[in-house]
Amino acid sequence: MDTIQIMLAIAAATFAAVVTFGKAQAAAMDPAAINAATFTGEQLPDGQSPLAVRLQILLDRAGASPGVIDGYSGENVEKAIRGFEQVNGIEADGLMDPLVWDTLQAMGDDVIVSYTITAEDTSGLSAELPEDYSELAKLEWLGFTSVREKLAERFHMDEDFLSDLNPGAQFTAGESIFVADPGANQKAEVASLVADKSQARLLAYDASKTLIGIYPVTIGSSSTPSPSGTHTVEAVAMDPTYSYDPETNFVQGDNTQPLTLPPGPNGPVGNVWIDLSEPTYGIHGTPHPSKIDKTSSHGCVRMTNWDAQELAHMVSQGVTVEFRD
Repeated sequence: MDTIQIMLAIAAATFAAVVTFGKAQAAAMDPAAINAATFTGEQLPDGQSPLAVRLQILLDRAGASPGVIDGYSGENVEKAIRGFEQVNGIEADGLMDPLVWDTLQAMGDDVIVSYTITAEDTSGLSAELPEDYSELAKLEWLGFTSVREKLAERFHMDEDFLSDLNPGAQFTAGESIFVADPGANQKAEVASLVADKSQARLLAYDASKTLIGIYPVTIGSSSTPSPSGTHTVEAVAMDPTYSYDPETNFVQGDNTQPLTLPPGPNGPVGNVWIDLSEPTYGIHGTPHPSKIDKTSSHGCVRMTNWDAQELAHMVSQGVTVEFRD
């Protein structure tokens, strides 16, 4: 066999291996495999796994948000497990064990369900949005730019994971797809919040100081740090406009003049703004849910849109917010 034949054989073998691996990955993300996944004692595997998907969704149902549901274990899952342990009186080490798993089973059975896309799901979309704030300020609404993005947000999912779960899906009205079932939003009355900077999570407590909600967040940065001490919630705004002032906060692109950006889930603060007594600071959503606790904020507390929406309906004026190092 000459050199060219050897190279062709190697290329063919490599291609076959890649195809086989891809098929194995697709099979591993089969909805039935996810619904049947169970904890057998070992720690979560590296990379994406059916068990991690099931765990993320059960934690979300339990009020311990894992952030974006994508099937990967990591820091946000560990923080959610730790919060779930705290709520349930289990030693809070952030590790999976039989007690955590057995306690989570109270959150229900199937975590992946079938959903039929409606005409409403395919309406109200925005064209591709520019990055420049001066261009965004000319628009009326900063909405989702695809049905896939809109549905991923509704079901707390990573967009790529939604596609992986539905290979070949066109995301058109009438089409049946598989989605995560994160359960209903929590309904409770929050009396105080703790923005835990070291753990990058937001803790919600009721009047009896019982922990009732745990959320992964992005809190400030070295250049634009979050405030210190204790502040209070001043107001809650759904679908807020965004006031950009380069002299007060930061400079975006070449924009040196104040601008007002329209509302929408893809605005700089998503579709929720919880205003704090510290001027210019708040708790808010984001157009990039997969980046929560992966990038810095401009001093505020940034959450996924769905977590911010849940929290917005549980807080009111006067709720204390402690920033803890």
